[in-house]
Amino acid sequence: MRFGSLLASTIISALVLSTVSGVADAAPTTASATDKGPIGWQVYRQMDQLATMRPGAVSRQFSSFDRTGGNDDGFVGTYSCLRTTASGCVIAERAGAGQIDSMWFTRDFGSMVNNGRLKIELDGRVVLDQLLQEVVSGKLGAPWVWPLVGNGEDTSGGAVIKVPMPYRESMRVTVQANPLFYHVAYRDFADADGVQTFNPADQALDVIAKLRGYGIRDPKSVATSRAPVSTGAVAAGKSKNVAVLAGAGWLTQLRVKIPQIVASPRVGDDGRAFAIGGSTTFKVAIDPANSGVRITRRYDPQVGNQRARLSVDGTQVGFWESGPRVPVGEWRDQTIMIPAALTAGKSSLTILNEYIASDLDVNEFRYNIHSNVGGDWRRTDVMDVGPNHPGEETAHGYTIRGLNWQGYRVFRYPVPAAEVTRSDAVLSGVRVVISFDGKATVDAPLGEFFGSGLGEYDTMTLMSSMDTAPDGWYTAWWPMPYARNATVALVNESGVPLGDVTVETDYVPDPAVASALQSGRIGYFHATKSAGNTVPNQDFTFLQATGRGVYYGVTHSMRGSIPNGNMRLYLEGDERVYVDGATTPMIYGTGTEDFYESGWYFRDGVTYTMPLAGNPAWELNGDGCQHDCTGAYRLMIGEAVSFSSQLRFDIQHGPVNDVAANYSSTSYWYGQSTPAMVESDVLDVADDASRAAHAYQSTGETRRTLQSTFEGKDDKVNVTDGVAATTGAITFTLKLAAGSSGARLLRMNDQSEAFQQASVSVDGTSVGTWFQPLGNTSSRWLEDSFELPESLVAGKSSVTVRIIPESGSPAWSAARYRMLTKTG
Repeated sequence: MRFGSLLASTIISALVLSTVSGVADAAPTTASATDKGPIGWQVYRQMDQLATMRPGAVSRQFSSFDRTGGNDDGFVGTYSCLRTTASGCVIAERAGAGQIDSMWFTRDFGSMVNNGRLKIELDGRVVLDQLLQEVVSGKLGAPWVWPLVGNGEDTSGGAVIKVPMPYRESMRVTVQANPLFYHVAYRDFADADGVQTFNPADQALDVIAKLRGYGIRDPKSVATSRAPVSTGAVAAGKSKNVAVLAGAGWLTQLRVKIPQIVASPRVGDDGRAFAIGGSTTFKVAIDPANSGVRITRRYDPQVGNQRARLSVDGTQVGFWESGPRVPVGEWRDQTIMIPAALTAGKSSLTILNEYIASDLDVNEFRYNIHSNVGGDWRRTDVMDVGPNHPGEETAHGYTIRGLNWQGYRVFRYPVPAAEVTRSDAVLSGVRVVISFDGKATVDAPLGEFFGSGLGEYDTMTLMSSMDTAPDGWYTAWWPMPYARNATVALVNESGVPLGDVTVETDYVPDPAVASALQSGRIGYFHATKSAGNTVPNQDFTFLQATGRGVYYGVTHSMRGSIPNGNMRLYLEGDERVYVDGATTPMIYGTGTEDFYESGWYFRDGVTYTMPLAGNPAWELNGDGCQHDCTGAYRLMIGEAVSFSSQLRFDIQHGPVNDVAANYSSTSYWYGQSTPAMVESDVLDVADDASRAAHAYQSTGETRRTLQSTFEGKDDKVNVTDGVAATTGAITFTLKLAAGSSGARLLRMNDQSEAFQQASVSVDGTSVGTWFQPLGNTSSRWLEDSFELPESLVAGKSSVTVRIIPESGSPAWSAARYRMLTKTG
């Protein structure tokens, strides 16, 4: 690593280790500087603003999805390049203001070497031109470090870039070689107000430190009050209110502890081992307010008589001892208590493990660090050792001397089957129900709400955590606003009586929330369940909602029904997202594990967790899973999907919705029931009466009839309509609804020719370039859109639109224009 990168890593580590308590003096806020949502690094710096609506942003995605509706989503790169230039394969290109929020790639079982260089151009300037494998492996230094980037080891088969990159005029992403599978998620803005072009020199060390605390610390870091702690039993078939909050404010943290739940026994993990003369060292975070710390090591006891010395900040505190060899593969844990005399007032510890003796070597797979704060053992760090965690090892400064082995193991903990069955029943049958201002908007299974629906698996996300220690907490950090009151309840439909349940609820009083909710500037938090057997030829729907809102992600439990052969074929399904009544999906993915930012069926079952996506659970022929079952989550913090009238978020099951499975999911989103956008006018280009009514004029126009399909769920439904192809200027007038605060112009067109491009003006004022690089000769119908800024539509009852196709681009095609007016 270059010296600058090493220095940056050191600074980042210091930040990570100094923010365990991380309490700021600000409450969550109720509005952003613009209606676009967070721009640039504010995506992560303003985690308290998740509830803010984003009417000024449209989320989209470029990907390598099969344009025929089949399953060739990148295997040979048929649909991977929008076009080819001297620099290589262009995979994303856009005109106007916006922001790249997320990139994902895979090929060659997660290696990006054969992709060559990744080139990113924003506003005509190259901000990155480096080998993709070097980028995602963190070799460039901050901000291009874990977990803002991750390689095929970090993600079990994918490569991710989560650096938010805003642009004012244009963006283009090029890969030197055909990248095969990829996603580029971005947002379109109606204008460039508040947008500054991405500066790659900004290392964003505070953001990196925050993300490296995922699953450990509240990313909002707000000062809070604690409601009375609820303890006691919840009988089978009964419900219990565990928190009641009055007034206006935010519910900022929810913690639940249920002793009857046990950790799921089947665990895959990677690790390392050191032999004679060897040692390991690393740094971990603790809470300065601690009255002692405990460190727990996971190890493989098939190697007998392991003995190593544990030192903390140079002082010996105990010995790791495995005892005699255990002949069968199973996991064991050992915990060593570190006295407060060595830990009080500190925010970090340096751990040193030194080899003493063993039948072979001393192995280590994972270390959990808990700090005792007021008698409560809080997990304050995790050090996951192994070749599948290069980013995590680097972040903790992990080093090993005398390396004797490294690899991956799938073992079990000795947990009775009856206890696993009981735990699974509790996780799926106990519901978290939260009502805000008298309406229950959270109603989700306990497990999925906190990140794992298949069983109690160690799950760490940016917004939630499941600590599988016997006294571990389930924690959620979503900011949840309420104007008058909030009630948190546990509803026990599991059939298992619950005793000794503990629930902690943190909140922040905030009188400003009431008006923000009433005006629709912010939305209520929702956690919405969807469950059932998959239906042939139909997508599984995560969420179908009306009104306005922002969709932030999902926890997904998949139970396959294939008894043999390719038992994981259900993972071939693509996500497809429809916004505000558009017929074409705004987001069209390339596979289920791809959506969860991994690859190759999670590298054939290697579990992982990252801040924004993960696969913490894989069950096979047991533990409540009849065949093959997968638990995964995806948080879309930057690339959150904003909608103003309706949203449908679907995912396929199998290559063409042809694989039987049982799916359940919990979606996380904010919303209001009243829409903020209405259809105010429609121009049918094929209808002469409609053309006359809208003063439609054009030059160089050719009219014809097209019979084809739309991409997505309707790709087998033929639509016949007239379409005009135009090479000259087009003008028409469309009505706006009263009280317009912006508008969206939708065009139904023939996309058989890609890279249609035209300049657009409204009432004589230029508003930019309508640029559509997509093309499809199979499903030729496309409904794309162009955002009109508030400054050009406010107070008007109609606008005259002028569209002039760019010279050298294909003829501009249109069958219909729809005007959607933003009204709030």
